[in-house]
Amino acid sequence: MNAPENKADLEPLVLERRAGGVVHLTLNRPSQFNSLSEEMLAALLATLERIAGDTTARVVVLGGAGKAFCAGHDLKQIKARPDVEYYRKLFAECTRVMMRIQKLPQPVIARVHGIATAAGCQLVAMCDLAVASTEAKFAVSGINVGLFCSTPGVALSRNLDRKRAFEMLVTGEFIDAATAKHRGLINRVVEPDALDAEIARLTDAIVAKPGAVIALGKDLFYRQAEMGIEAAYQLAGQTMACNMIDGVAQEGVQAFIDKRKPNWEPPPA
Repeated sequence: MNAPENKADLEPLVLERRAGGVVHLTLNRPSQFNSLSEEMLAALLATLERIAGDTTARVVVLGGAGKAFCAGHDLKQIKARPDVEYYRKLFAECTRVMMRIQKLPQPVIARVHGIATAAGCQLVAMCDLAVASTEAKFAVSGINVGLFCSTPGVALSRNLDRKRAFEMLVTGEFIDAATAKHRGLINRVVEPDALDAEIARLTDAIVAKPGAVIALGKDLFYRQAEMGIEAAYQLAGQTMACNMIDGVAQEGVQAFIDKRKPNWEPPPA
């Protein structure tokens, strides 16, 4: 009799908690290049909802198992149900996942190795930060099978300038990690064996800062980006005033004046 499969191998998404409040989420369909099945989208949304309310979680790292980050939607699953209402619901569910990433209080870092295509590239674009291996490649390649990557294009056009985003959408061509960094899709590029260490440096820098202030800033960052400049400044000013009156900022500024390290630990109960 064959040994039973490890339960983690059967889960579409694996969660691992590490020191300092760092949460690693791993897309876990390696034999399908981590394509976004209905089950994986549901698991992602439910898990992100739980993390949103978890004050011990400080930063999320999203990666993929096996040889790829994510190859986009599961086209075999999609092709099996040629029904427009099903497609509407599926893409609406994907949009909920993408928006949950943006609205999550914690920063989300994409850990990219291998390919990130179509909705996989969309995931990278929707994450707050992205670190990639030099071997990573990116494309919105739906056009190659007659499907314009419309929803990935929403995220892509908010990371790249319009002409470069549109070029990717209409050609379906891959770009390498260095090009993706140059165009603004990702933050950092490192050799494959340095990927985890570079992400650890980034997560260490984030968790060293006050979590509530980062959550406040992330919310403001995306809200103002969709506004006109006057409204954005008004909202930003209000946010800074509320931030400044908070004890965390008061302590930080006083520590700067005193030339000491700030004490952001809450007082004992």
